[in-house]
Amino acid sequence: MLSVLSIRDVVLIEALDLEFGRGLGVLTGETGAGKSILLDSLGLALGARAESGLVRQGQTQAVVSASFEIADPAHPARAMLTENGLATAAGEPVVVRRVVKADGGSRAFVNDQPVSAGLLRELGSMLVEIHGQHDDRGLLNARGHRGLLDSFARADVRAVAAAHGAWRAAEQALARARADIETAAQDRDWLEHAIDELSRFAPEDGEEETLAAERADMQKGARLSEDMVAVMDAFDGSDGGLAQLRQAARRLDRMSGEHPLLAEALAALDRAMIEASDAEDRLNQAAEALRHDPERLETIETRLFELRGLARKHRVAPDALGELLRELTERHGRIEAGAEGLVRLEAELAEKAAIYLRAAEALSLVRQAAAVRLDAAVASELAPLKLDAARFRTVVEPLPEGQWSAEGRDRVEFEISTNPGAPFAPLAKIASGGELSRFILALKVALAEEGGAGTMIFDEIDRGVGGAVASAIGERLARLADKAQLLVVTHSPQVAARGAAHLLIAKSHDGTVTRTGVTALDEGERREEIARMLSGANITDEARAQAGKLLEAA
Repeated sequence: MLSVLSIRDVVLIEALDLEFGRGLGVLTGETGAGKSILLDSLGLALGARAESGLVRQGQTQAVVSASFEIADPAHPARAMLTENGLATAAGEPVVVRRVVKADGGSRAFVNDQPVSAGLLRELGSMLVEIHGQHDDRGLLNARGHRGLLDSFARADVRAVAAAHGAWRAAEQALARARADIETAAQDRDWLEHAIDELSRFAPEDGEEETLAAERADMQKGARLSEDMVAVMDAFDGSDGGLAQLRQAARRLDRMSGEHPLLAEALAALDRAMIEASDAEDRLNQAAEALRHDPERLETIETRLFELRGLARKHRVAPDALGELLRELTERHGRIEAGAEGLVRLEAELAEKAAIYLRAAEALSLVRQAAAVRLDAAVASELAPLKLDAARFRTVVEPLPEGQWSAEGRDRVEFEISTNPGAPFAPLAKIASGGELSRFILALKVALAEEGGAGTMIFDEIDRGVGGAVASAIGERLARLADKAQLLVVTHSPQVAARGAAHLLIAKSHDGTVTRTGVTALDEGERREEIARMLSGANITDEARAQAGKLLEAA
């Protein structure tokens, strides 16, 4: 709901701050008083095209800001603000602002954050509907007609949307499977060759490191072989060092009792023999580990060469060859099982498509039934609005399969025929602005304001009519105002009398400067203004009496 509108230096408006409430607000004034300037200012704040000619003469810029209260947390404007990082805390208003410079250019703001004019325009369309003679938004846009009909029908589109999502997911899964199988089938010969080659080689995890270590040991053994032989010879045989130590120990053992130092020498010799024996064992183990086997070394080097060659060929690390063999084997298996998998995915796709079709067909029936009810509801509103020769219809027709969507498979558009025998045409094709506004009002009443913005503005909807028709317009506007905030620019006293609030727009002159101002009228002032609308410049007592009757009847 629009709560505050502030205007600075727009054409004839120097400074204006207006507060608005719920219900029906009417704006009246003499022709040329500046009502269009007020609507142009609001349109500017909502993202309309900015023109430097709107800046008041002598000023550098014009500024318009509008504050909106959005009580519903699920309002689409709230979601849009959140998506763009512009959200306010619960209970705080949404403030839009537009600055237009006299030398050209403009800036847009939402909640004091700079935004593009396009984003401001999109947000504005969610907050306010402006229905005027040249407005091409709101009900004139056929893209929104399907959603309006669904709201009128209380149709649950969620089941169709879910079925459509599942159908498209199954379609994508089948397409991916077919692409994978086609790609894999093209590589069948290569796969079979690679699997055969790797299987015959039989790579083992960690094999490169093991083979490289064994080869390094053998290469060391080859370098150390002569020294190892010499060292082993010092230990081996009856003349070896260890044999001589044992022989010396036996002789010393027979003499050790003769002197304490001999006993100590024997103990030290025993320790030396133990260490020498341990050294002999370690030498034997080292000799075995470093044993140089030319045939084994050649086998290891051949294996390493082939292992690393296969790794380079398949562009993987040598230790990843085993995993590669498993992956290629699985890929080959998918090719073999591909036909069976495709059959399953094709069956799933057919099932999901059938579910969507059933849901979409059920939704089409709901829409067709609702269209009949909506046509009847609109028809009942046309005669009181002096549109009794006109006809209205809601077109519900199937779309080509390529245009089916989460909203179903129907095209929905509102069409009218303004004269007997004239063909039906889209709403926007109506030539008469007055007829267009009244048609929109009739449709709004029939739709019971389903899916509309929280604030609606009707600009001179009563142009060219009076009497009973004007009364019918006023009565319907008041009904709509029970469910949304309505602002109406009117020349009709019958409409003005229906307002919950009344703003008078007037020009004033101080001899050099002309200004447009707006005044909120009290009950007495309302009676006087409605009397002026009835009788003209010379207000008569009869006009005042008639104005009182209109206000009482409202």
